[in-house]
Amino acid sequence: MGYEPQADFGTPETGAAETVRLTIDGREVSVPAGTSVMRAAALSGGSIPKLCASDNLAAFGSCRLCLVEIEGVKGTPASCTTPVAGGMRVQTQTPRLQKLRRGVMELYISDHPLDCLTCSANNDCELQDQAAAVGLRDVRYGYEGANHLGETTDTSNPYFDFDPSKCIVCSRCVRACDEVQGTFALTLDGRGFASKVSAGQAGDDFLSSECVSCGACVQACPTATLQEKAIVAIGKPERAVVTTCAYCGVGCTFRAEMRGEQLVRMVPWKDGKANHGHSCVKGRFAWGYAQHRDRVTSPMIRDSIDQPWREVSWDEALAFTAAKLNAIKAQHGASALGGITSSRCTNEETFLVQKLVRAGFGTNNVDTCARVCHSPTGYGLKTTFGTSAGTQDFDSVMQADVIIVMGANPTDAHPVFASQMKRRLRQGAKLIVIDPRRIDLVRSPHIEAAHHLALQPGTNVAVLTAMAHVVVTEGLAEETFIRERCDVDEYEDWARFVSEDRHSPEVLEAVTRVPAAELRAAARLYATGGNGAIYYGLGVTEHSQGSSTVMAIANLAMATGNIGRPGVGVNPLRGQNNVQGACDMGSFPHELTGYRHISDAATRALFEGEWGVALDSEPGLRIPNMLDAAIDGSFRAIYIQGEDILQSDPNTHHVAAGLSAMDCVIVHDLFLNETANYAHVFLPGSTFLEKDGTFTNAERRIQLVRKVMEPANGPNGQGFEDWQVTQALANAMGLGWDYRHPREIMDEIARLTPTFAGVSHARLEEVGSLQWPVNEANPEGSPIMHVDGFVRGKGKFVVTDYVPTDEKTGPRYPLLLTTGRILSQYNVGAQTRRTANVVWHHEDVLEIHPSDAENRGLKAGDRVRLASRKGETALRAEVTDRVAPGVVYTTFHHPETQANVVTTEFSDWATNCPEYKVTAVQVSPSNGPSDWQEDYAELSARSRRIAPAEAAE
Repeated sequence: MGYEPQADFGTPETGAAETVRLTIDGREVSVPAGTSVMRAAALSGGSIPKLCASDNLAAFGSCRLCLVEIEGVKGTPASCTTPVAGGMRVQTQTPRLQKLRRGVMELYISDHPLDCLTCSANNDCELQDQAAAVGLRDVRYGYEGANHLGETTDTSNPYFDFDPSKCIVCSRCVRACDEVQGTFALTLDGRGFASKVSAGQAGDDFLSSECVSCGACVQACPTATLQEKAIVAIGKPERAVVTTCAYCGVGCTFRAEMRGEQLVRMVPWKDGKANHGHSCVKGRFAWGYAQHRDRVTSPMIRDSIDQPWREVSWDEALAFTAAKLNAIKAQHGASALGGITSSRCTNEETFLVQKLVRAGFGTNNVDTCARVCHSPTGYGLKTTFGTSAGTQDFDSVMQADVIIVMGANPTDAHPVFASQMKRRLRQGAKLIVIDPRRIDLVRSPHIEAAHHLALQPGTNVAVLTAMAHVVVTEGLAEETFIRERCDVDEYEDWARFVSEDRHSPEVLEAVTRVPAAELRAAARLYATGGNGAIYYGLGVTEHSQGSSTVMAIANLAMATGNIGRPGVGVNPLRGQNNVQGACDMGSFPHELTGYRHISDAATRALFEGEWGVALDSEPGLRIPNMLDAAIDGSFRAIYIQGEDILQSDPNTHHVAAGLSAMDCVIVHDLFLNETANYAHVFLPGSTFLEKDGTFTNAERRIQLVRKVMEPANGPNGQGFEDWQVTQALANAMGLGWDYRHPREIMDEIARLTPTFAGVSHARLEEVGSLQWPVNEANPEGSPIMHVDGFVRGKGKFVVTDYVPTDEKTGPRYPLLLTTGRILSQYNVGAQTRRTANVVWHHEDVLEIHPSDAENRGLKAGDRVRLASRKGETALRAEVTDRVAPGVVYTTFHHPETQANVVTTEFSDWATNCPEYKVTAVQVSPSNGPSDWQEDYAELSARSRRIAPAEAAE
């Protein structure tokens, strides 16, 4: 598309079913009841001048430009704050209104710089447009006297500037921060002529304030007061492409605005069903990694990991790789090969990697990082409900009355959805947080959790069992729902189990450390407070009882009837952009697409017929099993697309040992990541800006990813999208694939996968997005699952007994370490560390409670040694009461720390999902990096050497 801003109708839509008829400038108009006159005029093709109004903000009525005349009404009411009425006759353009508007505009312009020709917002400025719209030709008041023209620009934020000399005090930025983002970081200081926008307290600038750099204020600003630095540096965009963000599992839709092949800015798309025009600092601003100097754009190979890399052509790299793989397969058999799919790549690319492994390598040795984070979700929800995914769309939260957030930190990990949740909480919904750490949702501006159950790490099942005990023994179960929708015999077995005295909150308080009275009150609130919705994250799944916890959550939801309608449900918050899609696409060693077991003969026959090869009926190896087999000598080669298992997987020593034992490690990525230190082949990848395809977000929403620019991983703009790289490797091995576009891959997925049967790129272009299942029974998709019945038939209650983890604290390791994410960084940081986001988080730190710090002689900023039974690292301490005594917390975004060097091999009993959230550790003073860190830094520097290119003869 060209560069045309999205239409702004001035005020939000009402959603009312009833319509009202009125006349605007002689035109008869019919609009939903409650619509503002301003929006009604815009919907009918008119345009009323405005500066303080925007259709994502509540009507405010301060700019006085949108005045109208209404027959029978005195004065000139503001059209933004005036609702329509039946038979209303409105005039928007009269001599009187023109005179009033010009007078108002004169006042604005008399205190505004007249530098339009050199202003970065020239021809992209609402103030400029509205001055033209009202016919302003002169300013009668002059420019003498007091003004704001000499104000200093705040350049502290790395992504945008704040120039108060251009501010018209419309308050749109302040209201966007309040209403859209929910941070309340901005305010209007002073009164009258002295009014000004302020970020935080006196003396704060934007960087030091509570601003989270979501961009809502920049988006709202009608002048160049808040302006992206990229616009100043590059200029106004000339074209735009709508695509999907490649960060977290929210799946925000953006408009990538371009000038030539240069990305100028990412603007959240108002029609995006997941984000509704909002964004976070990562999606809005942190895309500079795509052009970072560290990016590798040429294929590289080497015979041994102690050699420097050698840049080669694509043909040589692919021939070298195929020869290695074919030779290993010939000598050691297909089981010596395997692959790892990416949760950052598209559905189509992920599908091809697992197809390459199964149909090309001849093995089911395929796994994904999605198993390392959310495989218990797949197992638990498929067992209880019949599908391996969440039950609701994001908008469902706006009808929730009670919200449980368990083991998740939405404001940091899923910030756009968190803003929507906070909006609902400000409207009156109640919040229960179940987390060992005091996350921001527990207490933040205008929000406070009704209950914070600060449990001991590793006791999720015990807490949920105690809550179920309250529900059942106090007669709070929804008996009608249970009888109609669930297996009653299984419910009665479960109810007897949770009713036992040993499962009461009072008995389990010694285990969970949650006060019994607080837990009872939380359980009663969830069971009786109306629509109850549960949202959970990796703090639920990344435990030895991850699958049990997911089933315990499902039990609680079924017992209270909170399934199958808006405002309720069980909702996993997926960490990466395509975790859901990677699971859907058959990335597990035991499942084909759509979660169908590889041992099922009918399913296997379907794929064999499509692919023309026989498939092994036995499940393959998971990642830890591949590493074990490599150390044993039976697993020899691995193809890793878009994952960094050395940094992200547990027990780093074990991962390194497995990789170093292999004959051929192929890394397909954007950068020489930590895993590439052990690689023999590096195939340069493409960013989400350089490809077509689809992502599937946490609400099962399938959305198009559209190519914004040509891939950089080839000469003269002739690079390859990631699916093309995988296809080229397949063909180098002799497989004869001939896909011409990702739409053809999706067509194959749809033929093979019942839940995707109605999905195609053409359909997605038509409707914007679809939520699976999309099939004959659900042709428009399924925003809410299990409406009339569970997919499996009757809901299945599963007894989930609490089993303590094998990871125990003791005299040598008395503290429990848990891990998580921070807003400004993403996953292993490969992308965000190569952006200006490092200004907020340039290193991992260890949160430790003041009492634990005092006992060890530590203070904030000290370097500390973090040691477990598996390894040790060093990082700086942050002393805070966010964590409880006996618990420490860190992130895993920076390879210099390598937090996973201390995590263990303990994992979920059903899925092998690692137990990242419970590691027994000791913390002590340190005066520098650990021996391991120093050795690893040396290895990393040596492994990243690239041999100079040979001079042409």
